[in-house]
Amino acid sequence: MNLQTFLLISKDSGLRQLVQVAAPQTKIYSTEKVSEGLTLWPEISPALVLGEGNPHTLSPLLEYARQAPESPPLLVIGERHSIKDAVEIMRAGAADYLTKPVLLEDIQSAITRALRHPSSASPPSPQDPFASIISLSPQMNLMKQLAREVALTDATVLITGESGTGKELFAKAIHHYSPRTNGPLVALNCAGIPENLIEAELFGYEPGAFTDAKRSKAGRFQMAEGGTLFLDEIGEMSPTAQAKLLRVLENHTVDPLGDTRSRKVNIRIIAATNEDLLAQIKAGRFRLDLYYRLNVYQLRIPPLRERLEDIEPILLIFLERARQERGCRIRAIAPAALTVLRDHDWPGNVRELHNVVEWLTITCKAEIIQPAHLPASVRAASPTNGLSQSSKPSLLAFGLSFQDMEKRMLEEALRKSSGNVSEASRLLKITRNTLRYRMAKYRLQ
Repeated sequence: MNLQTFLLISKDSGLRQLVQVAAPQTKIYSTEKVSEGLTLWPEISPALVLGEGNPHTLSPLLEYARQAPESPPLLVIGERHSIKDAVEIMRAGAADYLTKPVLLEDIQSAITRALRHPSSASPPSPQDPFASIISLSPQMNLMKQLAREVALTDATVLITGESGTGKELFAKAIHHYSPRTNGPLVALNCAGIPENLIEAELFGYEPGAFTDAKRSKAGRFQMAEGGTLFLDEIGEMSPTAQAKLLRVLENHTVDPLGDTRSRKVNIRIIAATNEDLLAQIKAGRFRLDLYYRLNVYQLRIPPLRERLEDIEPILLIFLERARQERGCRIRAIAPAALTVLRDHDWPGNVRELHNVVEWLTITCKAEIIQPAHLPASVRAASPTNGLSQSSKPSLLAFGLSFQDMEKRMLEEALRKSSGNVSEASRLLKITRNTLRYRMAKYRLQ
């Protein structure tokens, strides 16, 4: 680590001059954007990083500092005196927090303290669990702020959003930010358990409750006592289990299978779904009364295509993790390649972006990602690679109605999957229940 090199991330040219006066023997690299600073960081190995902003705008920088090995101390300069901002920044691992206007003696003292204590060069794991959710976009920062607020209550939370947007990350962060953080966080994927077993998993059972019940088993509700139960893919829950879940939410009691006694539980429920539950209710597949019980407080996590400014910092942090784990040589992405990524629709959201980074760490031998290094599936979607938007064939040119197009897509997916519903739903990127409903709608069964 070069003790003569500082990295400053700020749009204020006066602040750069102030830092230079405060530390005249240093070489200062300055960028205006956080993403530019993250790209420069591994190249210059700074002895100190100074960032101007607030907990939201600097969250990628704080997370990158936590991920990077032998990370330098981080000084943050805020626009206003805010105890809340200062606490969030310090919890996330910053060595010091200053507010503008910054006096020369203040910044000199802060730099001296930071460099005098090498232990500050390794920020502790953030006590703010939301710090690991990387975002520059206003939509995501608003969701994080709302999630922090509801976490401090005991309200039931419904998290909606497409697959791969980070619903489980939010559920974990809400639990660990809440007064229940010392209790267990128990998760259950309602779509991953056969319908005939989900009640036993949720409520537990006593010996003899069914053929294979040789001994008693606690359900997820009992396992989550004093903590949080996270029900993922809640839209896939069977009607019988929905009725029993409603009773738990109303009475805070569970009835294990084969037991005549009700048992009190003290838990918080967080549910998540990528389904349109209102559409499910209209179709008769989800209970309206259960929806109202779950939808006490709803958080909609925006898809990646609605927050394109988050792509670069997320990618750079994924690359930093790969450097630590596998010695990945990639350190930056070319502007043209970033444009291709921003033109992509990201149906798999952040999970898809993570897969692209994993693919790049295997196939890309260069230090800077160029458009040619990206997977063909990503490049093909970009107007800058192939046909322009105006010259692309229009779906409307086929002269089909929306219903005709939907039916043909269903028929093609079923044909390609040889009638396998699970495979067809994967091809169409919808759930099995949704596919079955639309098959019945078009009499394709």
